[in-house]
Amino acid sequence: MFKNLFNKNKNKVFYAFADGVSIDLSKVNDEMFSQKMMGEGIAIKPSEGKIYSPCDGTIAAVMKESKHAVGIRTKDGVEFLIHVGIDTVALNGEGFELHCEEGKAVKKGDLLLSFDRNFIKEKGLDDITMLVISEPNNHKIVSFRTGMSMNAKEEILLEYN
Repeated sequence: MFKNLFNKNKNKVFYAFADGVSIDLSKVNDEMFSQKMMGEGIAIKPSEGKIYSPCDGTIAAVMKESKHAVGIRTKDGVEFLIHVGIDTVALNGEGFELHCEEGKAVKKGDLLLSFDRNFIKEKGLDDITMLVISEPNNHKIVSFRTGMSMNAKEEILLEYN
């Protein structure tokens, strides 16, 4: 299902950041994300424990202690957060491995972080992974590809400037 939000000028694309099934952010079992308090976005229920960069950009933030989230800034000034799981910050980095550093450039498809899906499930937590646009920088989101099986690096979110 495509969710149309706005249509303006030139098309820019974000790609899937994990293998799995794409889900509308409103269906995530966490109010912070489902109510879009942090921004508009999309989620993927991952089928493996690897998270990839959905675009070219610079690592703007890395949660060094918990290793569960990474922020990226595009050259257009769009900032977004990729957040693995619900309440996974409580794991204090256990089961996670970072593959990126703050301030470093990344390309679409670069491995950002990996995590042990079984360990997260054993702890009774959900590994659903959210991409939330925290700073759209005057860009408008046109559509999301939700309810679909996604392969990392496939188009998932269309964004227009």
